[in-house]
Amino acid sequence: MPKLVLVMSEFNQPYPQRLLDGALAAIKDHSIPLSDVTIVKVPGAFELPITAKAYALKKEVDAVICLGVVIRGDTTHYDYVCNETARGIMQVGLDTLKPILFGVLTTENEHQAEVRSLPDTTNKGYECVVGALTMLNVLP
Repeated sequence: MPKLVLVMSEFNQPYPQRLLDGALAAIKDHSIPLSDVTIVKVPGAFELPITAKAYALKKEVDAVICLGVVIRGDTTHYDYVCNETARGIMQVGLDTLKPILFGVLTTENEHQAEVRSLPDTTNKGYECVVGALTMLNVLP
């Protein structure tokens, strides 16, 4: 069984929790024991890459799934957080050659965050677990 780490940003609740719930539903649907899953919570999206890398460097970890929600506000802060978070998460995958999934919603408003975190298989947390399992079968 794969050893998965779910790293969740706590900012913009309740949406990140809904992504985590979706990821846990996928884990259950794919018969992965919870004992093979580590859940780590960080303050915001910007902290996802460093946490993902710290766990990805552990030999026993097979894949890391980063979950979070960034909602556009009135300043350019959104752009910096989204761009650097995405770049950092991508870099972790390139550096470690492990699946590092980008489950960070970058939305214009709360409605979009709500729709992308519904409790079904379209939930981005759910989709990221499926993506990680797929990548584990693709990478050598």
